[in-house]
Amino acid sequence: MMLRRGFILFLPRLVGLLVVACCSMSIVYMLACTPKGDNQQPALPRVHSPTVKEGYEAVLQEREEQHHNYIVSLKKQIAQLKAALQGRTEQLKKMQNQYPNPLDIWLDHSNPEKSQANLLAFLRSQVDKAEVHSGVKLSTEYAAVPFESFTLQKVYQLETGLTRHPEEKPVRKDKRDELIEVIELAVGSLNKPEGVGNAKQRVYTASDFVEGIYRTEKNKGTLYELTFKGDAKHQFKKIVLFRPFGPVMKVKNENVDMADTLINVIVPLAKRASKFRQFMQNFREMGIQQDGRIHLTVVYFGKEQMNEVKSILENTSKSANFKNFTFIQLNEEFSRGKGLDVGARFWKGNNVVLFFCDVDIYFTAEFLNSCRLNTQPGKKVFYPVLFSQYNPSIIYGHHDSIPSLEQQLIIKKETGFWRDFGFGMTCQYRSDFINIGGFDLDIKGWGGEDVHLYRKYLHSNLIVIRTPVRGLFHLWHEKQCLDELTPEQYKMCMQSKAMNEASHGQLGMLVFKQEIETHLRRQKLSSKKT
Repeated sequence: MMLRRGFILFLPRLVGLLVVACCSMSIVYMLACTPKGDNQQPALPRVHSPTVKEGYEAVLQEREEQHHNYIVSLKKQIAQLKAALQGRTEQLKKMQNQYPNPLDIWLDHSNPEKSQANLLAFLRSQVDKAEVHSGVKLSTEYAAVPFESFTLQKVYQLETGLTRHPEEKPVRKDKRDELIEVIELAVGSLNKPEGVGNAKQRVYTASDFVEGIYRTEKNKGTLYELTFKGDAKHQFKKIVLFRPFGPVMKVKNENVDMADTLINVIVPLAKRASKFRQFMQNFREMGIQQDGRIHLTVVYFGKEQMNEVKSILENTSKSANFKNFTFIQLNEEFSRGKGLDVGARFWKGNNVVLFFCDVDIYFTAEFLNSCRLNTQPGKKVFYPVLFSQYNPSIIYGHHDSIPSLEQQLIIKKETGFWRDFGFGMTCQYRSDFINIGGFDLDIKGWGGEDVHLYRKYLHSNLIVIRTPVRGLFHLWHEKQCLDELTPEQYKMCMQSKAMNEASHGQLGMLVFKQEIETHLRRQKLSSKKT
């Protein structure tokens, strides 16, 4: 294909070189056929010579013959050049017909309407190739292209670049202009009447925009999914746009009614009653009071602290008048995958959204809506990237007291990081979980089961939505590195512990704490002397 394109590009140059060569030949020929100079011409007869008249006539006749022959020769040469040029032109046309330019196939300049239709067909083929209508089978968990999420004010990004900011106002003007253009286009699409004779319809503005996600597939284009407030509570408008390396195209405009969409939060648990009490405070405020369309399934392993956990559940049920919970007890060794699998299969109602959660997770009502909006039975599953909190004792050590939990949940590079290597928190419809085969129950304890399930979804035709979310937090807890670990395992455990403790700069301050204190003491001594 590359040789064919190179040959097509070289043909015009070849024709140009042939024309230049022909012109050069004609100039040489003209110089060679030019009549001799005056100094080589026969001398004119003297004026007083008796044969003056006859001599002039003879010279004029000779010169006329010379010019006539010269003109005939030029005409013959021009005719030869025209014939050669025509032959080359025909050869070029044959080659172009044999190797047509792909661009001319799409852009037929003689027919503008056909050209425009072909271009639109090409752009729509880009939409079909991208993961817009269906997922693409991927080989590994690293092959999935993550989404970035954004609001009117900020972008929540995994690719932080040199700034290392997990969230920021778009600094680059091109990114700012891009997102503003997309939001304005979505608002215009919402306000455009879809039928004739419609009643008065609501006028949407940018303030109705809730959140959006986007990602770019390098060889296809950029996909945008924008969510707006709907006409009633728990109703939303969703606009899907696609920029196929050209103008943004509207792909879908649909009403999304989430008023009756229930989420079943499944939490596997063993001991950790104090952490469960903290989790239930969050669940009560965000899940019961603010959202209200939620069910809780607790799968408990063993009997130690079980009564305390059940008591916390029952107290919450009475105080909040909440009956939508299930408690399952298993007398076996803890297995996160087994607990989630049992909880998912225990549900006997209609198809429901499953949110696989842990006891050290904090979520907002806003996240629960994101969970609903980014899942679709038989089509989409949601793998949010949560924000992992650093050790508050290190972050706020210079303060008089550590602020409340709600005040700690701030997305900044000093307070935590995007846990992009974790796949445990996920939302999907129960039907998709069952059809994919659920968890690998041979995996015991913590770790491994989440990646295994994630790979199953990647290998399917479901679209995997992977994006950082601002309403899902992993709360810091101390990580224990047991003495029974091998030296290599212990080293890896300590590295993981360090990563979860504080940022690079904060850990550096701890390492050089003594050196910094020594410097401060010297400064005080020098200031006293002066």
